[in-house]
Amino acid sequence: MEKAWAELSPEEKREQRFKRWLSPPGVQFASPQAEKAYQERVTRFIKAFTLQKPDRVPVVLPMTGFYAASYAGTNLGTVMYDYDEMKRAWRKALYDFPDADTYVPPALVPPGRALEAVDYKLYKWPGHGLSKTTLSYQAVEGEWMKPDEYDALIRDPSDFWLRSYLPRVFGAFKAFTTLPPWTQFEEIATQSFLPFGNPEVQAGFNAILKAGSESLKWIMAVGEVAMEATALGFPGIMSGLAKAPFDTIGDTLRGTQGVMMDMFQRPQKLHEAMERIVPIAIKGAVDAVNASAAPIVMMPLHKGADTFMSIKQYETFYWPTFKKVVMALVNEGIFPILFAEGGYNKRLDIIGDFPKGSVAWFFDQTDIFEAKKKIGNKLCVMGNVPTSLIMTGTPQQVKEHCRKLIEVCGKGGGYVLSGGANVDEGNPENMHAMMAAAKEYGVYK
Repeated sequence: MEKAWAELSPEEKREQRFKRWLSPPGVQFASPQAEKAYQERVTRFIKAFTLQKPDRVPVVLPMTGFYAASYAGTNLGTVMYDYDEMKRAWRKALYDFPDADTYVPPALVPPGRALEAVDYKLYKWPGHGLSKTTLSYQAVEGEWMKPDEYDALIRDPSDFWLRSYLPRVFGAFKAFTTLPPWTQFEEIATQSFLPFGNPEVQAGFNAILKAGSESLKWIMAVGEVAMEATALGFPGIMSGLAKAPFDTIGDTLRGTQGVMMDMFQRPQKLHEAMERIVPIAIKGAVDAVNASAAPIVMMPLHKGADTFMSIKQYETFYWPTFKKVVMALVNEGIFPILFAEGGYNKRLDIIGDFPKGSVAWFFDQTDIFEAKKKIGNKLCVMGNVPTSLIMTGTPQQVKEHCRKLIEVCGKGGGYVLSGGANVDEGNPENMHAMMAAAKEYGVYK
């Protein structure tokens, strides 16, 4: 008799998720060769992630952002609005890099008309606050939650989001501040409906419907490319995103300046709010993985770098709730990739405190050779091909840098070759050079 899911150990859960990744349900492969290539690629990643020796070092090309757009001769401002052009660009990248180990569809390309429908203020994008030819979008720093609103967030995050936060970041929702809490809808709730008769409130809901219809068109286009890539034998390596609770406060709500002040002026409220966010972050990530094949969650860590806070602050404010989220995912059989943006050189004595083979640390500007020494016998490491090198270097320079990384970090297994961060434009031959290095230098005997 099979165990119920709740009775399985984290290792047993992960094994089941890995099996699903190896044989994704509902996929019709283009050929037996494509199916074989898919399983070889997935196996390559699984072994590297779990500190085993695969056939060779796997490679994640640093083109998971918007590189496909510039490579295909278009730009982000175009593909955000023209989904046929988006599909053309990402298909070109799919077919022009046949040796890649994974493929990321245009899921990070937001639907421009949906953002316009709700008057989104948290980002600027090409043609909407930025030049139409700008390569990427840009976050808008702001105090989207006031310092005296911590209690409202902690008491009821959903209510705070609906009636306080969303009206600030979506101009179309400004009248939602007049809505009653949903908990007021009890028994005969006639009067509770009155605010919904407000034309501005109705306009806000109409904007949601419009954004929803547009987002549906967008996800169908993204899914079309994703299914084609899988059918050709290219696995996805990311089913969802999650954030450290500190980053949710600092990025989404209080802004960088606000959260820095809060560490000094209201540390207890900051801690309470992060603890409140922990289960929300966990559930969102688990739901995303359950709806997909790859048991991988990417966690971009925005404000934990050496230059942002001291070690003591990191251990006090960042690490505890971040670790809770990561361990909850690990206990659900999910494999988190922890993207250490910036440098984590002063964190290396701390960040290895996870079960062996349970996560991968993806390094940007950290000394990955030192990271390999300190945590590489316990956790997979990846990254460290500089963005500047990929964008401006020669193929030979890229290949030589990758050789050094493979020889040191790939020793004994547990390494994935990848860029330190995504690139939005650059010489495609440098991408091919990364793959060539893995094939020439990364084969395990």
